[in-house]
Amino acid sequence: MMQLFNSLSRKKEEFKPINPPNVGLYTCGPTVYNYAHIGNLRAYVFADILKRTLAYSGYKINHIMNITDVGHLTSDADSGEDKMTKGLLREGKTLTLKNMRELAEFYTEKFKEDMHILNIEMPDGIYFASDYIKEDIELIKKLEEKGYAYKISNGIYFNTSKMLDYGVLWGGKRKWSEEGTRIIENSEKKNLEDFVLWKFDNNIGFESPFGQGFPGWHIECSAMSMKFLGEQFDVHTGGIDHISIHHTNEIAQSECATNKKPFVKFWLHNEFVDMGDKKMAKSEKNFLKLSDIKEKGINPLAYRLWLLMASYHTKMNFSWEALDGAENALKKLYREYEDLGDEVGQTNKTYTEKFKEYLDDDLDTPKALALVWELLKDKSLSGTDKKATLLDFDKVLGLRLNKIKPLKISEEVIALEKERKIAREQKDFAKSDELRKKINALGFEVKDTSEGQKISRL
Repeated sequence: MMQLFNSLSRKKEEFKPINPPNVGLYTCGPTVYNYAHIGNLRAYVFADILKRTLAYSGYKINHIMNITDVGHLTSDADSGEDKMTKGLLREGKTLTLKNMRELAEFYTEKFKEDMHILNIEMPDGIYFASDYIKEDIELIKKLEEKGYAYKISNGIYFNTSKMLDYGVLWGGKRKWSEEGTRIIENSEKKNLEDFVLWKFDNNIGFESPFGQGFPGWHIECSAMSMKFLGEQFDVHTGGIDHISIHHTNEIAQSECATNKKPFVKFWLHNEFVDMGDKKMAKSEKNFLKLSDIKEKGINPLAYRLWLLMASYHTKMNFSWEALDGAENALKKLYREYEDLGDEVGQTNKTYTEKFKEYLDDDLDTPKALALVWELLKDKSLSGTDKKATLLDFDKVLGLRLNKIKPLKISEEVIALEKERKIAREQKDFAKSDELRKKINALGFEVKDTSEGQKISRL
């Protein structure tokens, strides 16, 4: 029985899809005005683990992700620069819809490259928000007809006072004035919490019955998720920062447009990755890209492993020392996997049942990883069965164990290893160390064990 922490109820609940074994899964995708940073990428590693776990349990997943290439303003107050406009200005490009789309396509490809590097399975559908303006307009019209929308000088807004349970995702009604300066008051708005559905822009934008402009960031996700998954679906994922505003507003506009049909059954949110005890953010200029990890010669999958070492509910503070530790653990796992030989035996039921038990407990990846090391140390199992069981685990963990090729040691390394063995027997430790360095230079390492010298990939 799978239990997942539902942000909507603020407790673990048994996962039961609306139409089993099918699962509709929506993930909030990136706003593609710049490169994704590694903090952003945690949300997609988390969604990937969730999706793989659901598949491991036999569910059939339809996974949809949006690409936000219009309408996302820098402020939660529906003010400030449009992030895509900000990207165009940064790169010295003229403000046109064509240039905006080209910018979006460039950074989307970079995002997809990061997804591939981290072994994140691609969603079944990834769609640009700008391709679904018609759906946004239709949804806004529904809200107008039902009396939930009103017009002021800078756009069409949602009237939150018309929805009595607005804010249900975080536990009830709360005034933005309690949030300090997070929301800047617009004197024309009927309520401080009201949010934009369509933002007017006379210079650049899309034509609509309301006037030229852009859809609000929230309306895009509602329109696209309902188009591909229906008015009700099973799971919506995103970062914890989306709870109070973006996902709250998605619920409000979606449920009001569909006569209060429950929009999403399970809302799942991952915590931040901090850097120096501050949230990693482009606006703060304290972020790292995946390419920064690669440039240091570190396998980016070590970052994936590092994330899996903590619950997705746990805030993580990035450091190079922590990442080095994760890479050492990854290298050790690869070496021990190599040592299991070429043959693949049978999965061990005791271990696979325990593995599933941990994942079914709200995706407990730290316990799942601990089980990997427990398995490798188990002397009662054959190497072939260990290998089969690890490959089964990796369907969820995604550490690319199936890409690890059998160890092939060159004749040169074998000759150096034999020469080193003689040097050690003659207690010529200086020569032994020199030969070890030569072996290391060829990409291998030699360990002295009770059973003699053992060669593995460096």
